[in-house]
Amino acid sequence: MPHSGELPCERLAQAVPLAGTPGQAYVERRGIPLAVADRAGLRFDPDWDGRPAVLVGLRDQDGLLVSVHGRYLTTLRGQNKMLTVGQPGGVAGVGESWRAEPLILVEGIFDALSLAACGWDGVATIGRWAPWLPQICARRVVWLGFDANAPGDREASHYAGLLATASSRRLLPPARCKDWNTALVKRGNAKVECWIRVHMANESATVK
Repeated sequence: MPHSGELPCERLAQAVPLAGTPGQAYVERRGIPLAVADRAGLRFDPDWDGRPAVLVGLRDQDGLLVSVHGRYLTTLRGQNKMLTVGQPGGVAGVGESWRAEPLILVEGIFDALSLAACGWDGVATIGRWAPWLPQICARRVVWLGFDANAPGDREASHYAGLLATASSRRLLPPARCKDWNTALVKRGNAKVECWIRVHMANESATVK
């Protein structure tokens, strides 16, 4: 941890459950029910390198904590929106994470939480590469749910190349929604759930 030198596991252990904190108001303002955030392991830290943030652990394929990702509740001009501390090689899994069928990869933790609010488990990469992903994705259909913009398209292409033994398919948010949290807030969970289900069915039929 900057300045203090604390380990990620120490800071995550010191963080508190979201209920009754500014962290609860923050996730609910973004359309995430408290129960969904709790299930994903989100916690609140009032002083994550100087600012309040919601935290989530990034874990390896054995479930061991390797780093902690913090998303700040407020951001002023020139400030970072997030800070991740620890070693590479972990992901933020929601629900059954990478064990879920279908397997959905997204970038941000709020993308994964938004999918979970619509009934879909998933994995947030947090912009980091976990070298064990090709092994657990091998011979599986992997849905690449990165942002609906040029960087998201590049990330999807990058992952499709890295996951060479998987069957990678693009999963875009609904039209005029850059990411899954925007889709949840603008469209609501029922419409997003239906969008994903229909898109997957249509894409699978096209592949066949």
